[in-house]
Amino acid sequence: MTIDLHAHSTASDGTTPPAALPRLAAEAGLTVLALTDHDTFAGLAAASAASDIELVAGVEISCRLDDAEVHLLGLFVDPGHASLAAELELIRTDRARRAVRMVERCRELGAPITLSQVREIAAGAPLGRPHIAAALAAVGITDAFTSDWIADGGRADVPKHVLSTVDAIALVRAAGGVAVLAHPRSVKRRASVSDTQLAGLASAGLAGVEADHPEQPPEVRTRLREVATDLGLLTTGSSDFHGDRKPVRLGEHTTSPEVLAALRSHRS
Repeated sequence: MTIDLHAHSTASDGTTPPAALPRLAAEAGLTVLALTDHDTFAGLAAASAASDIELVAGVEISCRLDDAEVHLLGLFVDPGHASLAAELELIRTDRARRAVRMVERCRELGAPITLSQVREIAAGAPLGRPHIAAALAAVGITDAFTSDWIADGGRADVPKHVLSTVDAIALVRAAGGVAVLAHPRSVKRRASVSDTQLAGLASAGLAGVEADHPEQPPEVRTRLREVATDLGLLTTGSSDFHGDRKPVRLGEHTTSPEVLAALRSHRS
């Protein structure tokens, strides 16, 4: 088995249609793929209908840990679970409000972008910062994720509705799934999840951490495995595939069959 537990489609901020992902995954040699679009299950039906590999129902939830944003993978979840579906809907609708206001702020700061451009880039997907960043890049602003523009706390940033990570873990578990913290020490993110914070999340029901990830160098992966072992957490690996939006291939990092089996056993 070759297993990738983190991938995105055009249902959120990827560039590959959901129905095309299983074929690409099979061509990459994968036998198991988790579709984990941001705060939505919208791509699951199309991906499942086209799948000739095992497709894991998943979602990547944007949430808050102390003063920082982190991302939580919910794997093997029930997409129809009412409380989880309602919370994801609230996150998505607030994201659209936020995106509109961020475009307005960018324009106020002198960037000649429009909401229609951002919507065209999103191509029907829920509006998000990557779409705004692409619009900014099209007018020559290639450093969008900085304090000058749309990074967290940046001049064009807008606060958003967000769950606490502990509450997100509880929702994933209530929906029959398992919770894995995505890229907790990515070199591309402002905040790094500390050992102490991981211990607190483990006590709250976290099942695992994503250790092998393209944005985490080898020494970080090694340390995450050490901490996970001490805390009784599983360690996963994945590509965090976004199609053409990131220079990452499906299956660039993978999860062992033993860990996949252990994740299944953690299901509520």
